Amino acid sequence: MGEHTVTSFDDELEIIDTLIREMGDLSGSMLGDATRALLQSDNALAQRVISDDAIMDAKQRDLDEKAITLIARRQPMAQDLRSVVGAIRMAADLERVGDLAKNIAKRVGAVGQRVTPRSLSHSIETMADLVNAQVSAVVENYVSRNADALPPLRAADEKIDIQYTAIFRELLTYMMEDPRNITACTHLLFCAKNLERIGDHATNIAENAYYVMTGDQLPLQRPKMDETAITGTGTSG
Repeated sequence: MGEHTVTSFDDELEIIDTLIREMGDLSGSMLGDATRALLQSDNALAQRVISDDAIMDAKQRDLDEKAITLIARRQPMAQDLRSVVGAIRMAADLERVGDLAKNIAKRVGAVGQRVTPRSLSHSIETMADLVNAQVSAVVENYVSRNADALPPLRAADEKIDIQYTAIFRELLTYMMEDPRNITACTHLLFCAKNLERIGDHATNIAENAYYVMTGDQLPLQRPKMDETAITGTGTSG
């Protein structure tokens, strides 16, 4: 993005970018903490994630106010207007990422101390790592204005969908093997679905960021490999 004649305009745009980065960092820490709390039955850590959601909401409100004020005062056009409107959209997706991490944290107590099989713990942790890397990379490439990196990142959502399908099947197996697993596995299934939905929000951010930088929309079709939706057992992401 080129510099403007009015330096304060650049400063205001930079503040909005900083808030996007802060929201991206916070969403990553919330997601990581929520996953650890889930796998380690750490209720104190889960409560911290739930508390952090208020900080995320405040950052989104701050960004919205600054963006609306900038539009009213500067009346930006072309790429500048795309940047401001795109930032509002990306902030909304990041706020939803925080909500979904909070939802995972809220289920920690319900899952309880029941031992999660090592293979399943590894699968959930792997999925959370994939999702976290996706969100972080998308935000980083937006802030650094690296448009070329965004289409491959959007396509990488397919890996998250495949991992979710594998976890879904594994959880069904545990529930069929022992009815006593049903309650805990149902909560874990919702947690896995929340992770899959976070991947969808990362994809939305990638699409908005690409449009902000290039003025072009990415193709409508994108990989979607959540096979549970085919049977009607998944929910829309």
